[in-house]
Amino acid sequence: MTTDMRGRINAALKDAMRSKEAERLSTLRLINAAIKDRDIAARGEGEDGGVSDDVVLSILGRMVKQRQESARAYEEGGRLELAEKEIEEVKVIEEFLPRQLDEAETESAIDTAIAEVGATSIRDMGKVMGVLKERHAGQMDFGRVGPMVKNRLG
Repeated sequence: MTTDMRGRINAALKDAMRSKEAERLSTLRLINAAIKDRDIAARGEGEDGGVSDDVVLSILGRMVKQRQESARAYEEGGRLELAEKEIEEVKVIEEFLPRQLDEAETESAIDTAIAEVGATSIRDMGKVMGVLKERHAGQMDFGRVGPMVKNRLG
């Protein structure tokens, strides 16, 4: 099962090959490799047909986070050329992610999710996070959203 995300990534990969953009091509190949690794793992678990767009989005989100952490570490270590390379990779990966919600949109999404599930206490946090992950996968950093939800419910 090829997905829309895979099609977009493969089209970008072909374009990068044609225009001889080595750095971009390298990052796109890393994305494809990560998706194929997940496909292989899914087959091992008895799933056929490849991973869904939602899984691809989570892979891309993880790749962005890893590169941001690496860039920070390189900057702290004074290795600015390596930090810059990581940041350039982030830019390529983010082309395939949905637009990130800003602070106000994130807070509004949290309020909506809390109202929908009727959350009144911290025990309802899992339900609220479930709604947010279902609706806003790839649009918000759930590591940052979790404490925001916790503050509202706590």
